[in-house]
Amino acid sequence: MELYRSLSQILEPARVLCSEADRISYSRDLWPLGTIGIQHGEMPHHPDFIVWPQNTDEVSGILRLAKEKRVPVIPFGGGSGVCGGTLPLKGGMIIDCKRMSKILRIDEISLTVSAESGIIGEHLERELNRKGYTAGHFPSSMYCSTLGGWLATRSAGQLSARYGKIEDMVVNLQVVLPGGEILETKATPRSSTGPDFNQIFVGSEGTLGIITRATIKIHHYPKSRRFSGFLFKNVPAGLEAIRKILQKGVRPATVRLYDELDTLIVASGKVKTTSASHQDKKEKGKLSSFIPEMVKRAERTALAHPSIIDKLSGLLPESCLLILTFEGAEEITEVEQRVAVGICEAEGGQAQGPEPGERWWKERYKVSYSMSTVFALDSFVDTIEVATTWDRLERLYFKMREAISKYSLVMAHFSHAYQEGCSIYFTFAASAKGKDKKKELYQKIWDTAMDVCVKEGATISHHHGIGYLKASWMQQEHGEAMKLYRAIKAAIDPENIMNPGKMGL
Repeated sequence: MELYRSLSQILEPARVLCSEADRISYSRDLWPLGTIGIQHGEMPHHPDFIVWPQNTDEVSGILRLAKEKRVPVIPFGGGSGVCGGTLPLKGGMIIDCKRMSKILRIDEISLTVSAESGIIGEHLERELNRKGYTAGHFPSSMYCSTLGGWLATRSAGQLSARYGKIEDMVVNLQVVLPGGEILETKATPRSSTGPDFNQIFVGSEGTLGIITRATIKIHHYPKSRRFSGFLFKNVPAGLEAIRKILQKGVRPATVRLYDELDTLIVASGKVKTTSASHQDKKEKGKLSSFIPEMVKRAERTALAHPSIIDKLSGLLPESCLLILTFEGAEEITEVEQRVAVGICEAEGGQAQGPEPGERWWKERYKVSYSMSTVFALDSFVDTIEVATTWDRLERLYFKMREAISKYSLVMAHFSHAYQEGCSIYFTFAASAKGKDKKKELYQKIWDTAMDVCVKEGATISHHHGIGYLKASWMQQEHGEAMKLYRAIKAAIDPENIMNPGKMGL
């Protein structure tokens, strides 16, 4: 085949893959709708080739060839995305970047690290730790996502309240444009020279080029880490405490407030109460042990009939767990914790000590590897992460929860908090008979949730990106600004070879 021969002149043949097994392996990411299809033997999107470049020049050569032959190109990192962002909708070439995995420089004066985009996040973090530093970026996919993937989707880590999201960390980028040109932005702390081209490519999900190298900020590894837990009577009370903490200038590493159902599942009866009577404690204990066991024994029925769980949720104890983590220098974490604890107590929070936070820390990646159990029940599960400002946050939460609960079991927690607002992370699970009904229900849940989100003026994605799943809402998200995005795309990729069909393009 002509294309194979041309690719084999750029890369050694062993790094050009086209076997059926390889093509099937790269025909999906972790989008739950794709998992539903795979369970029923459906795998519609196969690439024609998978290539493994190991440096920027090879990426440049591949893209020049792809432009000449008008072959679609899909950049691929760890494949951990949940929005269909790496699906080869038009066939073409998957460019797997994981052979570009070197740490190029750790600048201990400026506190930055420069690395190739294919490095796995956990590998980068461990090497930084070994030298006494941290990137401060800990997505749930830490073990199987790449630096390039983080940048391409504007990812967030679990400690974003302190360290920010990936777009707050980036200092400079090297990007190969669709025609093979190599662009490199200048590494400076700030600049007043017009548009920030780092931010044009960060979050573009491979539609404008391929990020091959990046420099990001790092920090000294924390000398101190402290945990606090509180129970609040409801979501609004917990959110008010978080808002006041952030707007006081305190920057916890972790802020996680669980709604009532999520609290029950997370806490599993291990939280303390100080003001409830002995009988109240006894009844709450019964509920805490009864409901998870009930769900465990009748999961298929419950997921197929979410109204059952929705009615039972009215029996839940009024308690929402807030977990706070503080890390950094000892003298700073001591002050931050003391101030935050004072605010929580003033807002009616019941102290739970460090145990809830310590337990979460030990298990903080577990949830990402537990979702398969729901699919094993012939059901499905997914997450929806949205964000808005504090003045609209409560309304957004209640409106979206009400809309989603008509079709599925739904719970939520609030994390990734900032002075001006916060993210809501909904988890929903449901069931239906057969592939078509499952897909129809899945899409109905997403359509309903996104329509509410758009109506309430919130962003449709805080850190999972857009991919194919949310592409149809991009026009409503950006309005007239989508014209600018399309114009940039048309100017640098007129053949539309870069990740076609994604991001609303």
